[in-house]
This record gives sequence, C-alpha cells and structure tokens, in this order.
Amino acid sequence: MKDFLLNNYSFITHLVEFLAALTGLLFYKKYKFTAAKYFIWFLVYVVFFDTLSGYTRYVHPDRFLSFLIDTPFEKNHWLGTIYWDIGAIIFFVFYYNKILKTNRFKIVLKYSAYLFLGISIVQIIVGWQDFFSKFFSVIILAGAVVIFEGTVLYFVEVLKSDKILTFYRSLSFYISSAIFIWWLIITPFTFYDVYVTYEVVGRYQDIDFIFLKWQIFLFSNIFMYSTFIFALIFCKPGTEINKTDG
Repeated sequence: MKDFLLNNYSFITHLVEFLAALTGLLFYKKYKFTAAKYFIWFLVYVVFFDTLSGYTRYVHPDRFLSFLIDTPFEKNHWLGTIYWDIGAIIFFVFYYNKILKTNRFKIVLKYSAYLFLGISIVQIIVGWQDFFSKFFSVIILAGAVVIFEGTVLYFVEVLKSDKILTFYRSLSFYISSAIFIWWLIITPFTFYDVYVTYEVVGRYQDIDFIFLKWQIFLFSNIFMYSTFIFALIFCKPGTEINKTDG
C-alpha cells in the first residue's frame, strides 16, 4: 500500500482534479448563468497549471528541458506559489464577491485580499532567492486566513437567510465546506516543511512523517475534488445565492 501511494501519488491527484474539471465542463450548461461557472473555469485552470508544473520531470540531463538544470527554474516552487498559493486565494475572493449579498462582507473580504497581496509581494521581494527553491509559509498561512474568512462569511450569510432551507442543494455550500476542511487539514503542515525540504537524507530526515504527509494530502485532495464532482452533479443552480448576468 505504501509503495502504491508513493508511486501513484501524482497520478491519483491529477486524476481527481481532471475528473472534477471534466464534470464541470459536462454540466457547464446547467450553471452558465450562475457564479458557479467561474468555479468550473477555476477547476480547468487548476488542471492546466498543475499539469504544467510537472515540467520538472523533464529537467534531467537526458531530457529535453535539461537546459534548465542549475537555473532558478529547475524546480517548480515559483509556479506553485503563483498559481496556487496566491492565484487560488485571489480566485476564491473573487468567487465569494460574486455570491455574497452583504456589502459589508464584500468590503471586508476585498481589503483582506489587498492585504494578502501586499504580504505576498513583500515576501517574494524580500525572499527572492527562496522564491525558486521553496514555498513561503507566510503566504500559505495568510492565504488560509483569507479562505477561512470567506467561507465563514458565506456560512453566516446562509444562516441569516432563507437559503438555509435549501443549503444542501447549493453548489456554493459544498464548495465552501470542502475548501474549508481542506485548508484546515493542510495548513498545519506548513509548520513542518523542514521535514520535506531537507534534501539530503540524514538524521533529521523523517521518512515516516513524509509518507504520513503525502497520505493526508492525497486523501484530502480526493475528498475535496470528489465533493466538487458530487456537488456539480447533484446541486441545482436555482439554489445559488446570486446569479450572474450571463
């Protein structure tokens, strides 16, 4: 089991991401007049950039990206920071801005996004060399705070409205629940990155912990994207809080 997970971690993760995006595209017509269409675009965006980040497997002496060896782009940390640690947060701020009705909530989330972007830019500038070799804990933690804020504001708004009666048919409810749980599970591992960024195997390298982290990431990904797939199929567009103008 351990060897299977280690050998197929990337494949399984990419598979559930792809299935979620494919499901979204198949049901796109169902949601095209709601804010959910932006979420479907986001799923496609994740598949594209996650696939692109796999370029590192070709950065080897006998492969076509060998010219990237010993350059800042030899690793894909820079891309992960841009498209996920920052890009995903900005998308969810945009998404919640579309589905929230309370102007006060929108303003709070908007300024939180500005603060998050400011922190991210400063962190990248100050740690420019690290930008290409590791992920920034500060950006990850700040992003988690924004995600928690957006989901909590959404849940509060649902509880205060008549949408509480049909929340279980709302795609936004499942999206919010899934990302809240995913970030809640994954974020604490930011404090333990030393275990996976220490590249030379030595007495401080905890292989068992690394495998545990991979397991948790894998099953968290399966849970989150499976929830998206279920919700895209099961939910009704009419239960979304806001509709777009097309």
